[in-house]
Amino acid sequence: MKVISFENVSKVYNSHSTALDGVSFEVEKGEFVSLAGKSGAGKSTILKLLIAEERSTKGKIFFNGQEINKMPQKDLPGLRRKIGMVFQDYKLLTGKSAFENVAYAMEVSGMSDEDIKRDVPQVLELVGLSDRKNNFPSALSGGEKQRVAIARALVQRPEVIVADEPTGNLDPINTWEIIKLLLKINEFGTTVILATHDKEIVDKLERRVIILDKGRVIKDEEKGKYIIT
Repeated sequence: MKVISFENVSKVYNSHSTALDGVSFEVEKGEFVSLAGKSGAGKSTILKLLIAEERSTKGKIFFNGQEINKMPQKDLPGLRRKIGMVFQDYKLLTGKSAFENVAYAMEVSGMSDEDIKRDVPQVLELVGLSDRKNNFPSALSGGEKQRVAIARALVQRPEVIVADEPTGNLDPINTWEIIKLLLKINEFGTTVILATHDKEIVDKLERRVIILDKGRVIKDEEKGKYIIT
């Protein structure tokens, strides 16, 4: 069952800047897909279009059969709860603890205090941060901050986790800890889309790889390698 579909999607900012040029692909429920390519290849643009942060210039984008560009504004928060975003720079609230950062995502969605007290500890345990729940971001390592960010995305029980260069600021050890966590989440049935320019990650994962170059899909392979010819 396909959860995401891009049909001949282009994104043009101006006459000098085409971010995507006729991109088409589908993602099945439960897949782990890497979007690979150099900086500026169009990876982040795809993710922004998927959560309707931006709109495509041409083509159609579907999530669970619904065309994203035709969704009314009032339905977009619901879409973004189903697609959990993880960013390279964490985007944590510096004045809140790890627990409070995750809880805040539930609060703004109108979840009850009972739900928050039940779910936040569970998701912090899943990402291995139960003992760091009262720490503020300034007292967390880069890897721990990214785990909090993943927990915050997960606590909404999304169908899809989208990670935009989540290891870009991390050392090799923390990088692989985050990748292993994303694989674990995928094993539970959550669809994962990982945008990365890290060749080593893509090659070692041996999962599906969609390679972008200058806004175009140049390869889409099961168990692919990061190769640009």
